[in-house]
Amino acid sequence: MIALLFLGFSAGLPFLLVFSTLNARLADVGVETATIGFFSWLGITYSIKVFWAPVVDRLKLPILDRLLGKRRGWILLAQAGIATGLYLMAHVDATLAPETLALCGLLVAFSSATQDVAIDAYRIEIAEERLQAALAATYIFGYRLALLVAGAGALYLAEFWSWQVSYEVMAALVGIGVLTVLIVREPAVNHFSAAQDIALKVEQEAARRAHLGPGLARLTGWFYAAVAGPFLDFFQRYKELSIAILVMVAVYRISDIAMGVMANPFYLDFMGFSKTQVADVTKIFGFFMTIAGSLAGGVLVVRYGTRKVLLLGAVMTAATNLLFVLLAQYPPNLMTLAAVVSADNLSGGIANVALIAWLSSMTSASFTATQYALFSSLMTLPGKFLGGFSGMVVAGFGYGEFFLVAGLMGIPAILLALFIIRQGDRLDALAPDHSGISGVDARQAAGG
Repeated sequence: MIALLFLGFSAGLPFLLVFSTLNARLADVGVETATIGFFSWLGITYSIKVFWAPVVDRLKLPILDRLLGKRRGWILLAQAGIATGLYLMAHVDATLAPETLALCGLLVAFSSATQDVAIDAYRIEIAEERLQAALAATYIFGYRLALLVAGAGALYLAEFWSWQVSYEVMAALVGIGVLTVLIVREPAVNHFSAAQDIALKVEQEAARRAHLGPGLARLTGWFYAAVAGPFLDFFQRYKELSIAILVMVAVYRISDIAMGVMANPFYLDFMGFSKTQVADVTKIFGFFMTIAGSLAGGVLVVRYGTRKVLLLGAVMTAATNLLFVLLAQYPPNLMTLAAVVSADNLSGGIANVALIAWLSSMTSASFTATQYALFSSLMTLPGKFLGGFSGMVVAGFGYGEFFLVAGLMGIPAILLALFIIRQGDRLDALAPDHSGISGVDARQAAGG
């Protein structure tokens, strides 16, 4: 659990540094809002990690695997990429070379997403099933602490020193994760899932019936278990409801993610708050409000069930985004900002817990990691993509109109949540016996 606390910190540290903290940096140095919006596309990297997750899961790195083992080797390689990217970002002028800054940010985001995959595999394999909930909870707490450091901490450093010092310190803090990897032990045994048994059966059938050579038959089995199997299992199980489920996953967080892209520029550029004020209210105070929302969401799920709280979260997310419309109409006031941020973070915590619980209940034991990786990719990809255009909307119409559009984007999620509730009995009958939770869940539960 101590190891997962520090690995959670290592996983959470880079996220805001290529997302909202980076947006604050760009706004602070005078980069145009349209350009800031495009930088949010760096976050898409986290949403498409499913494409290279099978490589991280199966490929043994030359040297590192012999010295550290497969899991720790991949984590250390990813951490090297994160530290390198953050150090380079510290020394790039955002106004003179935004393209170079974006490339350095892409290195950080790609390495961070890879680290998520490797840490998730490590967590699953390091301990027996009865300890997984405790490990996941510890991981989430470490992740939230890292978000606090990369959010409020980075803003404080930039306010009292400079953005260069801020990102240099963040690069140095990657060393916490590096030391953890060097100290902890490699999992003694890799716990292979049922999907790998399926891969072996497909390999044998391909060799016997299609008369494929050993190498091609093995590739066929691997492809089925890693790529085709999770899709086929999901669609065969849920049939026509599968489309509604996937659309629900895709639209549930669009409103929240799209709004978040322009939050820091709104606070700093439009409202005129200082970086320390933004850090105090949105990062430190917001940290506790998000934790409160997550606790409330957990209690509500136990009391009323996942699907009803899923609807509540969708309604609250859309409604709290509309509060920012009102915030944009009045002079800056810290108390008003704190009230709106409280409502936003509470609703986000409730919605995230409900979404995680719902998606976990639909993953098959044979394809737990892969299916959840697919769900989580779809969960964030549309919002990240549309968020890239948020700066253009603000530049063309203004912040009030942008927050109105972001709030209205939550309506499809509300309608689909109502549909899911009506289909509850059938979904219960079709649900698999086992559920899973993957590393990306930590980001969602952490509000990232």
